[in-house]
Amino acid sequence: QVQLVESGGGLVQAGGSLNLSCAASGSRFSISAVAWYRQAPGKQRELVATSPTGGTTNYADFVKGRFTISRDNTKNTVYLQMNSLEPEDTAVYYCYALVTFGASRNVFQYWGQGTQVTVSS
Repeated sequence: QVQLVESGGGLVQAGGSLNLSCAASGSRFSISAVAWYRQAPGKQRELVATSPTGGTTNYADFVKGRFTISRDNTKNTVYLQMNSLEPEDTAVYYCYALVTFGASRNVFQYWGQGTQVTVSS
């Protein structure tokens, strides 16, 4: 089992910044990929950014140039730096990870509990 715990959400004015963190904990696991999703009220959950291990980061068009996903593999932590925030960015942000355990090739997916980001106009 792996636990993902997000932090860093809050209330910010339009044009402001927030830095979300997601810390993964567990035993004998390796992260294959991490991502951030978000879900606004009444809308479907949508992909914000991805970071595959050893791969290239990717961003949804609506956050390109404003958000940056990064990882500290020594801490099993992924970050989402969000700049130039807009009211449309208001949502619950979720951390997502694809994980393997030991020598197994089976891949498991985990979600964090979510952190609320509210951007006021």
